[in-house]
Amino acid sequence: MTSSQKEGRRGGPGARRALRAAPLALDIRPVNPGMESGRYKPLTDAEVLKIHNAALDVLENIGLADAIPTCIEALTPFGCKLSPEGRLLFPRSLIEHTLSIAARKFTLYGQDPKYDMEPWGKKVYFGTAGAAVYIVDPKTGEYRESVSQDAYDIARLVDQMEHIHFYQRTVVPRDLPDPAEMDINTCYLSVSGTTKHVGTSWVHPDHLDASLRMLHDIAGGEDKWRARPFVSQSNCFVVPPLKFATDACRCLETAVYGGMPVLLLSAGQAGATAPAALAGALVQEVAEVLAGLAYVNALVPGHPAIFGTWSFVSDLRSGAMSGGSPEQAILSAASAQMAHFYDLTG
Repeated sequence: MTSSQKEGRRGGPGARRALRAAPLALDIRPVNPGMESGRYKPLTDAEVLKIHNAALDVLENIGLADAIPTCIEALTPFGCKLSPEGRLLFPRSLIEHTLSIAARKFTLYGQDPKYDMEPWGKKVYFGTAGAAVYIVDPKTGEYRESVSQDAYDIARLVDQMEHIHFYQRTVVPRDLPDPAEMDINTCYLSVSGTTKHVGTSWVHPDHLDASLRMLHDIAGGEDKWRARPFVSQSNCFVVPPLKFATDACRCLETAVYGGMPVLLLSAGQAGATAPAALAGALVQEVAEVLAGLAYVNALVPGHPAIFGTWSFVSDLRSGAMSGGSPEQAILSAASAQMAHFYDLTG
């Protein structure tokens, strides 16, 4: 057989290059969305129980301050007590009841069903995060304020990246100084740029109301939106340590009543707004998120809520946040253990 005949039978070098460059079939890919993790466990089973019991003690005896009136109206019939100092106390039995009715094994939907996520158990999904106000310009290399085009462009990138499974709003469009325009357009830019699940936040419930109406139109009606909500709310409903955030709580209520999944974020900073000891910081963030979970279930029992312990650590030399520190990794792994302990999406 001549060399040209051999080349023809194999399809030629171009065909072989195309074959090598082609994506693998889903059933033979070495890495897929939702692969299981959880091998690293900084806490023993006994230590997990200690963290849990300490968090319940904090909620029962210290509670959270600055609850808005509608929060109190929802939680006191649910079993909370208001202390003489005006702090909302969460009895142990209330938290145990909350955990018994909390949503489990709920899907986080994409606009395209092929991007639906099932984030329960030890499954792992990767996504973006943050709310950066500056960005390195991809053309000039200069550091500048982030704008709307950046938010859309990053969403488009995420949409094409195989191993990024959801788009959490990454930048703030600072070309939109009006807060309402910024909130609504951030949501619009995100869902326009990707058909994967989107997470973003709002600073006022009216902005979220307007966004929900827009999402109903995109979904094809409110009923279709409620059946497959493809946007979740990232909500920092607490100001650590142990205080409710007024506007965030109002937005939380709007999201829950609007059928939008909520990511309950507690973002204490060990050594600043949380205890410097890592175990103490973990107790505080677990307590805060459990309080948020009770809040959500008092509003709508079984509403999809994500256990969002978001650990940060201070550089004690300067007081600044030490992003990416070893301590933060340990706290994050321990937080994942606590979510597994409660069998909650985290």
